[in-house]
Amino acid sequence: MKFACLAASVAIVMGAMTASAADTKSSKDTSPVLKHTMKSLDGKKVDLSKYEGKVLLIVNVASQCGATPQYEPLQELYSKYKDEGLVVLGFPCNQFGSQEPGSADEIQEFCKSNYGVTFPMFAKIDVNDDNAADLYQYLTSKQAFPKDSGRVRWNFEKFLVSRDGKVVDRFRTPVQPDSQPVIKAIEAELAKKP
Repeated sequence: MKFACLAASVAIVMGAMTASAADTKSSKDTSPVLKHTMKSLDGKKVDLSKYEGKVLLIVNVASQCGATPQYEPLQELYSKYKDEGLVVLGFPCNQFGSQEPGSADEIQEFCKSNYGVTFPMFAKIDVNDDNAADLYQYLTSKQAFPKDSGRVRWNFEKFLVSRDGKVVDRFRTPVQPDSQPVIKAIEAELAKKP
């Protein structure tokens, strides 16, 4: 009887250790981009690890900016490539000329009625300075993309993230989402199957 209890205890401990090791491994293997939980525009928590295996185009957006028409080609990219694995993630930000002053409902209505946006939109965040969202602290770091690290300069900067969660390119505001460099980079990442 004692032996059976001891064997059962050892099995439980070993099982817990194995599960813990698996959790640690998956935690270590998860890309820093995908380790974040963000709030969607409608207030729900979104674990970015749900996008593992997808190519991401992460964009800080604003409704009252000269670059706001970029919503249209962003939506076109999403519609064209989503079945191949592209996801555009929009993060409203009011840090540049206070060009995103609206509430979550106002932003959602604006995006849908003016540009037919169906890609995932998130709650308003800061992308620079002390209150910057952890995701953006990482995206702008030398660790993420040493070739072009540093502060976000304006609305509609675009970070391209590979299927394995690495930042592979960064396109500043003047680079249109439907320009050849962006399309070429997206297609190259989509061609790398998970």
